[in-house]
Amino acid sequence: MRAFVYHGPGRAAWEPVPDPVIEEPSDVLVQVHTTTVCGSDLHILEGELPEVRAGTVLGHEAVGEVVEAGREVHGLRAGERVVVSCVSACGRCRPCHDNAFGQCRGGGGWILGHRIDGTQAEYVRVPFADLSTHRVPGTLNGDAAVLLAETLPTGYEVGVRNGQVSPGDTVVVVGAGPIGLGAVLTARVLSPARIIATDLSSARLDDARRIGADAAVLPGRLISDLADCPGADVAIEAVGAPDSFTLCTRVVRSGGHIANIGMHEKPAMLHLEALWRKNVTISTGQVDTYSVPALMEMVVSGRLRPTPLITHHFGLHRVAEAYEVFARGTETGALKVVLNRD
Repeated sequence: MRAFVYHGPGRAAWEPVPDPVIEEPSDVLVQVHTTTVCGSDLHILEGELPEVRAGTVLGHEAVGEVVEAGREVHGLRAGERVVVSCVSACGRCRPCHDNAFGQCRGGGGWILGHRIDGTQAEYVRVPFADLSTHRVPGTLNGDAAVLLAETLPTGYEVGVRNGQVSPGDTVVVVGAGPIGLGAVLTARVLSPARIIATDLSSARLDDARRIGADAAVLPGRLISDLADCPGADVAIEAVGAPDSFTLCTRVVRSGGHIANIGMHEKPAMLHLEALWRKNVTISTGQVDTYSVPALMEMVVSGRLRPTPLITHHFGLHRVAEAYEVFARGTETGALKVVLNRD
């Protein structure tokens, strides 16, 4: 088969690799029909995650067809279509019992495209398949389904749920990239009074309005607009930069929540001199994907319509081009780029 293989910082190629095989009885092999590129894939390609070994197939989101199942896989059989979760769950350790699959201590967590070969390939081996895949209803197309592998659960779990968004809240989302806009979409289902997105890119602000934000403004305008009110009930950080985290601390109200989604590479200053008396709750975390079944029901019912997040389609063999377009998203207009089986 062919796959997109990481060869060290700045180097990757679509090339022949050995077909994956069942290695553990809880594995399945999936023929990839749809996959995508994530911001963390860019971090790997830029050499920012040194634990990723050269020779690793990248990617951790997919929809595909089960072609073979190990003898201990009980909930799947060949021919079924599944979402491959970005997080794998052994189902036996304490974090997994608490639905904290991202913290799995039994060999799971974020492993696809990170510690083992991933989904930007014609076929992928999926460990712990009963808990790490989700059967796709026939009415759900691949574009919508692949957004359930990571984008929607991350915005919902790490942003909306950790931030405790409630009906009537004012929610500020800092960063209008795919994950931030996933938070905008999924926050809507909890009936906040208003959702305000902020970004430095005017194109991303236009995307936020199109996706469903009540307002989309530059950071300076955001601070000005909130100056005469208590502030945001929930501020969701979806960039992973020191300035965006600081902005969240400035706009959140006393007693409010800051939910950090962004993947930070540099230290961010925690201004306790300004926060110590505000009774602010700060949450961090990695997605666990426990919410996929509920989000899938919302998508199937039409309550959640995520496909406007998808801006570009490529054949799977054009994955290198997809990376380039995605990496220059503020120039190309790319949010989620989807790769389909050729």
